[in-house]
Amino acid sequence: MSGNINTKDVFLETKLHDEKNLEIIDDAFQSGRIDEATHDYLTNLYTNSMDLFREVFLTIGKCFGAPKAAVRKYDYESDTAIDEPITISYIHPLEPYLVNHRLDADPMRNQFFVSTKGHQIDLAVSSIVTVIVAAQKNINRALDKITGKYYSSYVKEVAKVAYDVIVEKTGRVASAQAISDKIYETFSKSFITDASSTVLGIIGSVHQEISAQMVRELDKIETPYERLKDVWRIKCLFDMVPQARTFIERVSKMWPEKILDIKDAFCDITNPRGYRDAKLVINIGDDENVVPMEIICQVRTFFEFEHQTHLAYEKSRKGVKGADNIEAQTEILHLEGVKKYNAMICDCVEDLFDRIGWNILYSAGNEDMLFDGFPVLTTMYYPQKISDLILEKVDNAVENEVFFVENAPAKLTKDQEIRIFRWMAKFILIAAMPYSYADWTVQTDTMAGKFFNFIMKELQRYYKK
Repeated sequence: MSGNINTKDVFLETKLHDEKNLEIIDDAFQSGRIDEATHDYLTNLYTNSMDLFREVFLTIGKCFGAPKAAVRKYDYESDTAIDEPITISYIHPLEPYLVNHRLDADPMRNQFFVSTKGHQIDLAVSSIVTVIVAAQKNINRALDKITGKYYSSYVKEVAKVAYDVIVEKTGRVASAQAISDKIYETFSKSFITDASSTVLGIIGSVHQEISAQMVRELDKIETPYERLKDVWRIKCLFDMVPQARTFIERVSKMWPEKILDIKDAFCDITNPRGYRDAKLVINIGDDENVVPMEIICQVRTFFEFEHQTHLAYEKSRKGVKGADNIEAQTEILHLEGVKKYNAMICDCVEDLFDRIGWNILYSAGNEDMLFDGFPVLTTMYYPQKISDLILEKVDNAVENEVFFVENAPAKLTKDQEIRIFRWMAKFILIAAMPYSYADWTVQTDTMAGKFFNFIMKELQRYYKK
């Protein structure tokens, strides 16, 4: 859609666009490409899109408060904001926009700064969150996903569940395989999302004794259309992982009844593309209609590498010849993003080290008041036993003088040194991303850098187990 829509015509243009989307949905249903349940679900998501998009806008405002800078248009082709401020009355679901907010609950707030000449201070990590609000997902892209990869995954899960239930209850492996094969054959002939009745029709009277359990298990499988979470989508760019997690927890506490799904993959080293982010899906619909909105949380340094993969991803999606190495290419870029991000965290460790030491020295055994509540505790870190094990190794390393505080203004006790290194270890654990490979370290000879590499290697031991 062109960016030359007059503000007065925004509502009319959006209404016309809605009508075109609904025609495409109707055509897909009439042609048999989708079934009635999918037709009704998509109609719900693509009707009154201006009202839904306003709800997206209001949700962002409730999450962050007022914007801290002018709202600007966003260009997906170049992944950049267009230097053209727009008014709130112009915001509509046909074009993406970008806006900067501040995370008031930011646990990293005002902790990281660089002193420059004179009295000037530059923030190394800020509380500003860049929010990219995507335009409404193209209906043809949505249909391709539902009838393509989502449907393939759905059928695979249906066949597996049927196989597992039959084997578990009857022990008849050959019969289970025959039913599984029949499911693939039946579901390939037409688009089906009513798995329960279809599978019961396939098994007939042969396995009636297991029909109740079969239905229970099949009803747990998410239908292809329910997997479409990103018709309404925003991307939030944070400087640090703990900021993103704080935001997710804050939203979860604000609207526990609206949360549809939460996935935190900042520490996921199993993703074949090396992708690292967190996703929060909330319901922006009313009591009668569920309308999912996907909130993608990502760190800026990783995003700089991630958006370079867009072109390769598009080639892969369209089946362009010569795109066979897409996964390998994107994994390399994403790993570079992780390395750059962790190098920044290591710099933050260096920046914090002296201040933590001074604070603990002045506290004389009392609470570390200057850093009270920082880093903020969360439920999204590593299992407690892993943290405890690593902290125990930190204690031993300090006791054996593998790590020690250099240039202290006064002689520190072992207890004080342990408190300093324990605090820094906790910070690294909540802020850094683990590697999916073991042979990379931050190249530095400082005590802070060596300690950072020590913690990351201990994490690697955990992931290897």
